[in-house]
Order: sequence, then C-alpha cells, then structure tokens
Amino acid sequence: MSRLFFLAGALAIAGALRAQEIVRLETRSGVSQLFFIAAMGARKAEAAALLFIGGGGNISLRLEEGQVRFSQGNFLPRARREFIRNGILPVILDNPSDQQAGDGMSDAFRESAAHVTDVRAVVAEVKKRHPGLPVFLVGTSRSTYSVAHLAKALEGEIAGAVLTSSYFYAGGRSRAPMLASFDWAKIRAPLLFVHHVDDGCAATPYLEAARVGKRFPLVSVEGGSPAQSGPCEPFSQHGFLGREAATVDAIAAWMLGRPFAKDVR
Repeated sequence: MSRLFFLAGALAIAGALRAQEIVRLETRSGVSQLFFIAAMGARKAEAAALLFIGGGGNISLRLEEGQVRFSQGNFLPRARREFIRNGILPVILDNPSDQQAGDGMSDAFRESAAHVTDVRAVVAEVKKRHPGLPVFLVGTSRSTYSVAHLAKALEGEIAGAVLTSSYFYAGGRSRAPMLASFDWAKIRAPLLFVHHVDDGCAATPYLEAARVGKRFPLVSVEGGSPAQSGPCEPFSQHGFLGREAATVDAIAAWMLGRPFAKDVR
C-alpha cells in the first residue's frame, strides 16, 4: 500500500469543495511521485485528466510560503482552467523523485515498468478520491511517448488517452522513429490525437498525425497567435498558442462522449 502525504491545500469553498493540493505517493522503494490536483471551484468534475508535460517532464512542483508553485508554460498546465471550465479535473504530474536530475525522464524510462508503477498509483489515488470518475491520460510532445506506453500497460484502469503534438521522431540528426513505429494495435483503450497542422517541430510532424488519423480520431488545429518561442517549444503552434481554449474544448467533448470538433480553426 502506498503511503500518502498531504503537503498543501488551499481553503475549500464553504468547506464542501475539495481544494487544490499537492500530493506525494511513495510508489517504489525510496521513490516518491508528486502531483498537483487543481481545484474545480463550483464546477462538478465529470472526468479526470492526468496531464504530462513535454520535454523532460519536470514542473518543479513545490510549496513556497504556503502557495503551490510549478512551471506553467507548457500547453497542458497553461490550459488547466480550460479543462476545469469543461468539467475535467486536471491532475498535473511532476517527475518521480528518481527522475528529477539532469534532463528528466528519458525515453527508456518512459517505456519502463517503473513508470507504469508510478502512474498506476496516481490513477488509483484519483479514483479513490473520486469514485466512479473516468480517468484519462493526456500527454503533449515528448510525453506522448509515455502516454502511449502507459495506455498499453494500464488497459482497463483508464478510460482513454489523448496524445497532443505527438512525438513521432527523436530529435537531432538520428531522426529515429519513436511513435512513428509504435504498434497502435496493442492499445485497447480509446485514443484521441490532437495536432496543429503547422507544427514546425521536426520531432512532431503533422504528416504523421494525419496518417494515424486514418485509424483513430484526430483533431486538427489551425491558426492561433504568432509564435513566441522556438518551433519545438510550447509558445508556438507546437503548443497550440492562441488556440488553447478551443483545443481543450474538443478534447473534453471527446472525453465526455459528446460531439467534438475535428477541425479547430
């Protein structure tokens, strides 16, 4: 049984609504998994979304002077209020304690049984707190590699998975296929792909998303705000800059089994 430590929480509204908080689970021997549960305010949660950021996965989740702090520039943490508006409880994961150093989670770790163990514990804890609430995995950029492998391993424990700006190729000169060579038939959970048609990151080309979209639901996003970062960084089309609200609207509608926009313009 994992030990649970409650580190922080904001004031609950009228004492009846669950406040935002940081939670730490001991998931493996000597290893802890930290994650943030957002406050829904007056909105009732209809589903929960475990959000995995891109890059190395670190969000530097911490408590400072009684306030929850974490890196919020990535598309998914940046759009957490859009999930709340749609009735989706955002649960934002930091890296486990043994993956905090250096560049964070490697691709090898993202495929590992240890990663599955950590995330399985988070899924179980969310379900314990919110009985009957469907739990989805949502990744962006490099974390979609995690989500694909986790969705395969957590069959029957999650309601589905969403892959945004999917990590089809490794960066650098190698251009090694990552999700471009993944065997999607091994995943039985429902899948949704979300991709900007003008994603300029070499690791996440829209062409590959369009190919996968012949087999699975695909939300194609266009337009938005001018890029304020490099093409593989979150303040660009890669991170759905200026299209966060409409993109999350489509994701949430799919999660809740409602008609969803397949083209966001």
